[in-house]
Amino acid sequence: MKTILTNMCLLIDGDRYLVQNRVSAKWPGLTLPGGHVEANETVLESVQREMKEETNLDVRNLEFVGFYEWFNPLLETREIAFLYRSSTFEGTLQSSKEGLMLW
Repeated sequence: MKTILTNMCLLIDGDRYLVQNRVSAKWPGLTLPGGHVEANETVLESVQREMKEETNLDVRNLEFVGFYEWFNPLLETREIAFLYRSSTFEGTLQSSKEGLMLW
């Protein structure tokens, strides 16, 4: 069975949380930004890369808060999402082709 590694990051700004309104037909709606772990990177590196790609923000001081695991019987895959949070970031927030970013 193939294992797919992904990540998600809760970005906190005071009393606001960053969410993404995804445009994907496969997985539409509000979610946290994140994505797949590439073969040549650590999970932590993947979170930083995905956050930059999807939000244009450089995220630091990431705190691992857990993981979520599920089985996809249609694809015959095991999927593991590593969950992080941070309130340390810099840059100008921008949406991406993945979806609209909202506080």
